[in-house]
Amino acid sequence: MRTKNKIKVDKIAGTPLVFLFNLMARFLGALLRIDHSLSRPPATIAVCKFMGMGSIIQSLPLLTTLKKNFPAAHIIYVSTEKNKELLTLLSAADEIVTVDDGSPFKLFFSTISLLFRLWKRRIDIYIDLETYSYFSTLIATMSCSRNRFGFYRQDAGVRLGVYTHMMYFNIKAPVSEAYLQMARLTGCRETMNEFPQISVADSVKKSFYGKLKNASGPPIIVVNPNASDLRIERRWNSESYAKVITLLAEKYRQSVFALTGSASEAAWVNEIENKIDAGAKNQIMNIAGKISLPELFAAIHEAQLVITNDSGPMHIAYAMQKPVVALFGPCSPQQYGVNPNGIVIYKNIYCSPCVHDFIIPPCKGDNQCMKLISVSEVVNACCHLLDGNSPASYPGSFSSIIYNALPENSPLGIVTRN
Repeated sequence: MRTKNKIKVDKIAGTPLVFLFNLMARFLGALLRIDHSLSRPPATIAVCKFMGMGSIIQSLPLLTTLKKNFPAAHIIYVSTEKNKELLTLLSAADEIVTVDDGSPFKLFFSTISLLFRLWKRRIDIYIDLETYSYFSTLIATMSCSRNRFGFYRQDAGVRLGVYTHMMYFNIKAPVSEAYLQMARLTGCRETMNEFPQISVADSVKKSFYGKLKNASGPPIIVVNPNASDLRIERRWNSESYAKVITLLAEKYRQSVFALTGSASEAAWVNEIENKIDAGAKNQIMNIAGKISLPELFAAIHEAQLVITNDSGPMHIAYAMQKPVVALFGPCSPQQYGVNPNGIVIYKNIYCSPCVHDFIIPPCKGDNQCMKLISVSEVVNACCHLLDGNSPASYPGSFSSIIYNALPENSPLGIVTRN
């Protein structure tokens, strides 16, 4: 099932169920008089993020912060089966529990299994990082966690009361900072804004270079022209990508351009490769659908530059502190693209950002926000970084945004259970 269809089913089926669970949670909370205070350190913390490779990577500072403030706590990450390998590579938590959403049958039985594991752990704090998923809200409620933390949005008031503590979700803030605000709501007094170091084993690097068919380690420029089906309009057009690669290959003759993508994205990447000028073909390595996730980490780790749409690989590159040229359109770079290692190109047209407000975008696929990005400005940004200049010195570059901790008893943190 496509992501957009999953979202539709989630909203249609989830809204009445969350409403019912809201009433049940309020009734049982009053009946049992459960202590929802945060006066004692938690023994077990669960963090949940089902969708988005990038969002999972952006949650790393939150996990580091929780471990720093609650060193004795056992931290569990709740996600989907397809994210398990990513979470394992990131060493994101002490334990990973997943649901398999490959089919309704798998989803049902894996959800039962997940709940039994959560019940066995007796979760003290459950942090739900999903902002739109009613399924995630149901899992948070059924986890029977003593304290359940979630994000509050005005258009999803039905969730208010299901959680014991809620945090206002600011769509203009970098998402990692939104997650850190949640940490502060749990009582964390020291936050870790930096991403933890992501290491890649030498054996994985060797495997990657073997597929690159060049073990000598030439300068690598990783090109990720893809975007997930959550908003495929984030892709820049194939002709423009081909022109950028052609022009850069002419100037940087020693560089190898590694075109990446999953097996499902290989056809799109092949289309771009076929449009690259013949003179640059010997510098192109199309490895879309041919490398594993660990090898993608190795490719980005070894890259001198990453050129990418707003997508998961962009977040990997940011976390690894690699130079990045990131192309934004349907999503605001204020939320996902602010990083001192990157140059963001974003046209900020009237209908953008739309990704958080519409399942079907207002343009119905005619992504002018991406089409307005010119080949020349992408090439100029790439040359700026490849020539050794800092992203901050590039005209119009986004800089880091750091949000201070909210004061205690801030109205942005809503306690729905006393």
